[in-house]
Amino acid sequence: MRVWIIFLLCLAGHAMAAPVSYAVCVCVCVCVCVCVDVAQETEVGANPVQIEIGDFDEAIEVVEEEEVVTENACLNHHCKKGKVCEVDESNTPMCVCQDPSTCPAAEGEFEHVCGTDNKTFDTSCQFFATKCALEGTKKGHKLHIDYIGPCKYIEPCLDSELNEFPLRMRDWLKNVLVTLYERDEDNNLLTEKQKLRVKKIYENEKRLQAGEHTLDLLAHDFEKNYNMYIFPVHWQFGQLDQHPVDGYLTHTELSPLRAPLIPMEHCTTRFFEQCDGDNDKYIALDEWAKCFGIKEREYRLHRA
Repeated sequence: MRVWIIFLLCLAGHAMAAPVSYAVCVCVCVCVCVCVDVAQETEVGANPVQIEIGDFDEAIEVVEEEEVVTENACLNHHCKKGKVCEVDESNTPMCVCQDPSTCPAAEGEFEHVCGTDNKTFDTSCQFFATKCALEGTKKGHKLHIDYIGPCKYIEPCLDSELNEFPLRMRDWLKNVLVTLYERDEDNNLLTEKQKLRVKKIYENEKRLQAGEHTLDLLAHDFEKNYNMYIFPVHWQFGQLDQHPVDGYLTHTELSPLRAPLIPMEHCTTRFFEQCDGDNDKYIALDEWAKCFGIKEREYRLHRA
């Protein structure tokens, strides 16, 4: 649980500081908070504009007398992940797919990512550049980052294990918020309204302290202190629902949470697949709440 908390601290900090995500940091920290670049900032490429004016002395003379300065149009032109900016002959910026070979080399295995095609990419930069080249194809549409780290065998999730997953996840989310509250000195991690909600949980003497607990104890605490778990579940949904904010979670929006969890929690993929009750590839708030055992009345009040 301690490892999980480190991960979301990075994720939450990044989300509050820059709504454009996707990390991460992705602080997709393989939950050792390695801050892998899954939710990385939008990459911007810049190519210097070369002016052919003859020799160096003539160039100085032209600049001094005519003060001709050609700005690089790419400086303030942003491209999405996997693309870089280039200018055409008229100095008009445009986004083009990045060559994967131009991505910086990985400094270690912690920068590797495994795609949904079960292929290991050295870095997330290489992954997004490859995905960009497949844009418009069926293969490209289906290709996503599956989890952080090299591809490996993920053992099947048994039904009994799947039923246990929400117990640990709920407890983790609650403890993440409490930790954020304790460390949020500059209001960069939680809003004032959120801090008021978490303060009630933090000051509750009946709160189950962070640590390793039996599944029976987690189930008993959820039943006895149910109200402590409602806000953390809704808060996590709001943290992920960013691109756009529409009340639904896509595979891409889920990535900052699921990608670092899969190597440690082999039921992660099956859990989120089960949350999508109507199999429309989107997880609505009511589906999300139901997955965590939150009653219909609470999530409807939250939506209102």
